[in-house]
Amino acid sequence: MQYSYGMDDSGTPLYLAVAQDMAALIHSGALKPMERVPSVRLLARQRRVSITTAVASLRELEQRGLIEARPKSGYFVARRRPAPEPPAQVELPRRARLAGTQAILKRLADASLTPGIARLGQALPDPALFPEAALRACLARVARRDPTLLGEYPVRMGGSLALREQIARHYAHVGLALPAEELIITNGCMEALTLAMRVVTAPGDTIVVESPSYFGMLQIAESLGVKVIEIPSHPRDGLHIQALRELLSGKAGRDVRAVAITANFSNPNGSCMPVARKRELVKLCGEFDVVLIEDDVYGDLQFDGARPLPCKAFDRDGRVLLCSSFSKSLAPGARLGFIVPGRYRDMLRAAKHMISGATPLLQQEMLADFLQSGRYERHLRRMRRALSQQVMQLSQCVQDAFPEGTRLTQPEGGFVLWVELPSGIDTLALHEDAVRLGLDYVPGALFSASGRYANCLRLNAGYAVTPATETAIRRLGQLFQSRLAPAPRRAPERTR
Repeated sequence: MQYSYGMDDSGTPLYLAVAQDMAALIHSGALKPMERVPSVRLLARQRRVSITTAVASLRELEQRGLIEARPKSGYFVARRRPAPEPPAQVELPRRARLAGTQAILKRLADASLTPGIARLGQALPDPALFPEAALRACLARVARRDPTLLGEYPVRMGGSLALREQIARHYAHVGLALPAEELIITNGCMEALTLAMRVVTAPGDTIVVESPSYFGMLQIAESLGVKVIEIPSHPRDGLHIQALRELLSGKAGRDVRAVAITANFSNPNGSCMPVARKRELVKLCGEFDVVLIEDDVYGDLQFDGARPLPCKAFDRDGRVLLCSSFSKSLAPGARLGFIVPGRYRDMLRAAKHMISGATPLLQQEMLADFLQSGRYERHLRRMRRALSQQVMQLSQCVQDAFPEGTRLTQPEGGFVLWVELPSGIDTLALHEDAVRLGLDYVPGALFSASGRYANCLRLNAGYAVTPATETAIRRLGQLFQSRLAPAPRRAPERTR
């Protein structure tokens, strides 16, 4: 539902600003579970807004699951179940190795295309979350404005200057100054990451990855013949900086050429590094002269508060290669990403020219037109609210349906959940059984070069949680429960 009840000084709709303030009171504990919240009329008087705006604010909080209505009694803070335990840290090997994920990924990708399968695997948002009509209008407008976009071969390796200027403007609002002329537009974020790793490593070199790590990063390293060392990542604060320092200080650290991370809402565990830790990481990379490859594809999808800064904001000597795309936040079908190349600009442009040539211009001009219109931030506000609600609802489904002892993350952005099942359940071995039941997920072993996380899985919360979703999660929970060893029965005590 859309509302338009005026804006506050920051451009946020008034009903949403009121809802955010109320949400902060609930999260801080100032308003406790089961406590009554101000009535519509009282809230309108307190905040000096209209009755209509107050109603819209309370409905927004209800949709988020933060308050609940009681007939003839008003609104109350919703009952909050105890927060789930986060997944435990695991022991990781300290030697470099090739990832070896290609064959498994091919099999899982084929399985995800099975007709009618529950959309719980691939990390994709619901197409309904994107402004498709507005994008089509932008596409038609730029095609009319410049009919040569389809007839001329694109030759600019950097890509559309208009799009690069809009990307630079977007990051400037976040607090990061990027020279538009240095950006390189790519075919999605995967090409940006591949180019980055290609220019800073050679076959046989070693990179450091957070663990669990996005399997795409492991896939790229494997294809380039690059070894990886895993460093533990906490589900809340991200990469363990002290463990990285110890590694780089030791013998194994001599072969490390780069660190590859997702600092903002990592895939799969949803971690977001605090600003101080990001600054420390960039400083540490400079101290040991290693490159930092940063995947910021989920950075725009925070649930509350300000958009988090990327590590690139603390780069002073061009060693951080920032990679991202619009595939998760605006237009997956456009397949447009970008890289901020730092000191490697010339090498990256040459590699881009050799691998794929220039990126098609029509889609670039379409996105530039949309971004220039100022609608991106409004779109993001709607998308963030939807994803926040979907993550919360899917989390509740998992807690209700999965075996006792299950742990899961509580991400504050993005749209994936990282789930740890009781030991003894092998999610990779059970994946084919799940597909036969019409269920899909990504087994945890794919997020580790050393095959850790056998009892873990990643779930996609990009789609609305429907009764069909709840049924799918319940059936998945039953499958996992069936593989748990029954508890040993106690022998009856002898009577004397």
